Amino acid sequence: MNETIRVERSSRASRLFAVFGFLLVGLLVAAPFFGNRSVLYLLVEIFVYIALASLWNLLAGYTGLVSIGQQAFVGLGGYSLFALTIFTGMPPVLAVLLAGPIAALFAIPTGFVVFRFKGAYFAIGSWVVAEVYRLTFAQVSVLGGGSGTSLPVEIVQHIANSRSERDSVIYWTGLAIAVGVLAAIYLILRSRWGLALTAIRDSEAAAESVGVDNYRTKFLIYFLTAGATGCIGALISLQKLRISPDAAFSVNDWTAFVIFIVVIGGIGRMEGPLIGTILFFILREFFADLGSWYLMFLGLFAIVMMLIMPKGIAGWLVERFDLQIFPLGRRIILPQDKTTSLSQFRTPATSKKTSPSKPNDD
Repeated sequence: MNETIRVERSSRASRLFAVFGFLLVGLLVAAPFFGNRSVLYLLVEIFVYIALASLWNLLAGYTGLVSIGQQAFVGLGGYSLFALTIFTGMPPVLAVLLAGPIAALFAIPTGFVVFRFKGAYFAIGSWVVAEVYRLTFAQVSVLGGGSGTSLPVEIVQHIANSRSERDSVIYWTGLAIAVGVLAAIYLILRSRWGLALTAIRDSEAAAESVGVDNYRTKFLIYFLTAGATGCIGALISLQKLRISPDAAFSVNDWTAFVIFIVVIGGIGRMEGPLIGTILFFILREFFADLGSWYLMFLGLFAIVMMLIMPKGIAGWLVERFDLQIFPLGRRIILPQDKTTSLSQFRTPATSKKTSPSKPNDD
């Protein structure tokens, strides 16, 4: 009797979740037809935090770049939206999309500065650069200076004719960005770049030894996340119809809360930001009225979660039940129904170095 070993990249549970995900996206697409304005506003907020947390998770959880300055690109995206719509007359939705490439261009000189630092110095350096951007835009009088400015009425009317239609357009834009971010991250992590990122996170020296160009790979991910974050920042400003330096470059709203979401959800897991975002909004719904105690409670909750579940809820689900919504690794199906899960396969190191942008893969 011939017994073979099979390698699978998905499980029955992940396939069921995929079907559920497609049905959920279809339901969310139809939400403007039966949801009221407050529901749509809340859902856009959820989309924003899912996208921001997923991007920060890609940056820190997979690439090892712990940045506390991603609010820089949120603010750059928001100000790009205002500049493009006010000074060029560009349609707001198109400006949201173009704000991403503009933020990504700013990431090039920013990256050259912050990539000179390592570890904790990188985190601090990224925050300092974000503060420099905030102080710079506070001096730009044509965009409201330190007090900020609102989007002119004629530009708001370009989004759609009525308020309900504008809410729907902003909602669908937010949904498209969130789904696009998740799909892009999933494809990256399933590719050779995903193997490179995992190798860099585990050991930069080992990754370099098998042909991974650490600097180039990290810089590319930093560049891509900055661009996507810029689109999200433009969406945030489009929804609020107003921008100011303190709000656009808020470390509390766009970095601290995002880190909280990723930590409790599970850093280094694609499921982590989804779980963390849902839990964050549940906690906010019940405890937001407590004022400063609310932030203290969030901090205490995060500490307790890190002590009980160091790998977050998603990591605990994988260890306890082998439950993964996004199957990024490969699963070995052994004869006689013996199953072993591997997070990644890596080919052994060879004496010949591979291309810097294409790490070894099976």
